[in-house]
Amino acid sequence: MVRLRGNLIVGQSGGPTAVINNSLVGVVREAMQQDCVEEVYGARWGIRGVLDETLMDLQREHDSVLEGLRYTPSAALGSVRYKLKEDDYARILEVFRAHNIRYLLYIGGNDSMNTAHRVHQLAEAEGYELRAVGIPKTVDNDLIITDHCPGYPSAARFVATAIRDTGWDTESMGPSSPVKIMEIMGRDAGWLTASAALARQADEDAPHLVYVPERPVSVEQIGQDVLRCLEKYGRAVIALSEGVRDETGEAIGAHQAAVEIDAFGHRLKGGAVEYLGQALRDIVGTKVRYDRPNYLQRCFASEVSSVDREEAYLVARAAVRDAVAGRSDVMVTLVREPGSEYHCTTGLAPLANVADAVKKLPNDFMNEAGNFPTEKFIEYARPLIGEPLAPYVRLNRFFIPKKAGR
Repeated sequence: MVRLRGNLIVGQSGGPTAVINNSLVGVVREAMQQDCVEEVYGARWGIRGVLDETLMDLQREHDSVLEGLRYTPSAALGSVRYKLKEDDYARILEVFRAHNIRYLLYIGGNDSMNTAHRVHQLAEAEGYELRAVGIPKTVDNDLIITDHCPGYPSAARFVATAIRDTGWDTESMGPSSPVKIMEIMGRDAGWLTASAALARQADEDAPHLVYVPERPVSVEQIGQDVLRCLEKYGRAVIALSEGVRDETGEAIGAHQAAVEIDAFGHRLKGGAVEYLGQALRDIVGTKVRYDRPNYLQRCFASEVSSVDREEAYLVARAAVRDAVAGRSDVMVTLVREPGSEYHCTTGLAPLANVADAVKKLPNDFMNEAGNFPTEKFIEYARPLIGEPLAPYVRLNRFFIPKKAGR
């Protein structure tokens, strides 16, 4: 395959993560080592930056800036949620021709892979030589074929830490506030919600219950689960996916919230934690509190997984090398190697197979009751979140015998 001489453009798309800039830096550094890549551009606001011709010269950035970006969360180029329209294609090709762009590296999730795939098809149909390679990124961890997605391990570490800490807060409040719900991102897949179990040291630690979209559950069943936890532990801390569904398949609390649709036609979730909180107050008869970390889950740099940081960098450098080697219409994947020690290499998957597909949490990653992750999930996810979390301890509670007669 002839090595194309020309310029490279990189864009960031979809929900940002705590490590997405590692992929940006990986692209820039690897591209600058390839003699067939003449200039390295960044698209401001993803594919919108191409349409608007708002491009940055990334080669002019000092290496200290690039290195600093490796520890900076969210999308340095600016992200976007934009679904291409038919009349956008001519404009994209016009910009690519004007700037001799021969390499497109697009960092994103399901919808972003669809965008990269369609741009590849456009160039091929028009006879324009272009290499389009997708770089995976999503805290939802729902891209198929790849073992996991950069961005997920850091979000999982945050969720595990947050639910553990709110669990200790709930324990300290005792009977005055014994029930806590944390709503966790995950419209269609429960990977991030399941990660709440990763920091658990003992049976009495939070979370006590975990509910994911893949396992429908009635509000009444959740109420019974909570009552059992209250009897056993004196408290119940719940990790609740924003996309959890009831026994009819309807999202819990969906009718409580105004329906908002994103650019790709996805219903934005909301209302689950408020609806369930009120329902549990009625069933359990006690105070129910809730936490909603929202976007902190995907951008909390203080809880970045060191594994995640390096893998986000790894897949980006591999993407550039694959593009230069002549590969196009593919996404770089992470491939877990067999063995007792965790290690991942990279592979490739056709964009057509990845685009718009959703990888669900496997059935055997949740227990039979559908309310807690299994050890199989823990074994899968724990290596991803990096260094072990510092252990917490409880007092031994050496109570003094009562003498006042009550």
